[in-house]
Amino acid sequence: MLAKTLSCGLLGIDAYPIEIEVDISRGLPAVTIVGLADTSLRESRERIKSALKNSGFQWPQGRVTVSLAPSYIRKEGADFDLAIALGILSATKQINSQDLNKYCLLGELALDGWLRPSQGVLCVCTALAKAQLKDIIVPAYNAKEASLVRGINVWPVKSLRSAVEFLNKPELHRPFTADSDELSLAKYEYPVDFSEIKGQYLAKRALEIAVSGMHNILFIGPPGSGKTMLAKRIPTIMPELNLEECLEITRVHSAAGELSHSDGIVKRRPFRSPHHSISDVALVGGGSLPKPGEISLAHRGVLFLDELPEFNSSCLNTLRQPLEEGYIRVCRIARSFVFPASFMLVCAMNPCPCGYLTDPNKTCHCNTTKVHNYMGRVSGPLLDRIDIHIELAPLKYKELSEIKEGEASWIIKERVKKAQLIQRERLVSEGIFYNAQMNSRLVKKYCVLQEGPKALLSMAMQELGLSARAYDKILKVARTIADLSGSEDIKTAHISEAIQYRSLDKGI
Repeated sequence: MLAKTLSCGLLGIDAYPIEIEVDISRGLPAVTIVGLADTSLRESRERIKSALKNSGFQWPQGRVTVSLAPSYIRKEGADFDLAIALGILSATKQINSQDLNKYCLLGELALDGWLRPSQGVLCVCTALAKAQLKDIIVPAYNAKEASLVRGINVWPVKSLRSAVEFLNKPELHRPFTADSDELSLAKYEYPVDFSEIKGQYLAKRALEIAVSGMHNILFIGPPGSGKTMLAKRIPTIMPELNLEECLEITRVHSAAGELSHSDGIVKRRPFRSPHHSISDVALVGGGSLPKPGEISLAHRGVLFLDELPEFNSSCLNTLRQPLEEGYIRVCRIARSFVFPASFMLVCAMNPCPCGYLTDPNKTCHCNTTKVHNYMGRVSGPLLDRIDIHIELAPLKYKELSEIKEGEASWIIKERVKKAQLIQRERLVSEGIFYNAQMNSRLVKKYCVLQEGPKALLSMAMQELGLSARAYDKILKVARTIADLSGSEDIKTAHISEAIQYRSLDKGI
């Protein structure tokens, strides 16, 4: 007795079809799973056996062989449970298997037969749409996520029993359709706001410029100067996501297993803040079957690295490629995986190991060697890829005791939107959207200087010993400042302001 079902596996954030064959033959009772199955998949035989019995079905008496094709790709996870269980029921004639092959089946079975949520459902549905397959049976938890892909009929089930009832009488059911209000991209209300920040006017101005052009930014200042507080409020001044960006982010989070099943879609820009003890694999992605790391989970949002020098140097150096190219390529012997990684990098660090080198009110206990070694933990090539370096001073009592609130996030966001619209109209023919994405050729094309600004920048290059990459960064930041002011030309004041945002080049 032979039965076939269809499921899907994940390779990174891409899904591929898996044909599951179940054969029941005479012999001693045993279950054999072939096709490069990992431990969690091999253990599915015990879960499926209990789920079948507890759902009121009969476990076959004989030898059960399960084959997962293609056999040359390693499979992992428990999301094939439902497909294998229904294959066994089909082979033993316990269900109506006439149209079973037209459905893609996903779901991990609990011992009582109920279905647990699956990872990567959006990735699977995207692959099905490209392959012109229309029907998928998923756990009820994943219904909203699956319904994001147009042209796919989503059939949510809560248990193995309800899946069998559906297959026996599919004409009595209708595909799931998400409520448009639940999936609407309404403005997200953040619990924090820029108006709560006292003082630090230069830092807030630098952040407005950074977000407008999607420039990477580094805060240097003593403990308590507001570095983390500023960073956490960056998403509040970033424009709302459009549907295409939401689907990009949701796809990554779904593959990583970090998607909220109650929402089914990511509606706000990610803000990821990994601890400095993070490993290279956790940051960039990887594993035996690579999965997205923190930089991909921050796609279209913010990656915040607090205490930057405390991160492993090899870990920081892995950021260099995604910062330049907007994606990360993870290579394995069999194949390579590409994960999106277009994010705004925000870093914070102290000026010395004790943190009080630039604090006028506290004494620094670090000698010159300690300070040099501490600053040397962050490589020059990485610092060159950070457009804006801004030094923060500790707040004074007068600033902290101010009753008047600062400028609200929504006001800053409106200026950011206008500046980004100018950039999109200018750069749309180049296939990019932000000033920070311009390469050297585009910098020469769109950042033309008159004699006054050119003379100022030439003098700064000589006095500060700036690198070629720093030269481009200054021009791109100046271009963003000009866009914020509504100026078509980059003026001397714009160059002057851009230069002051290179604190590490000038020395702290």
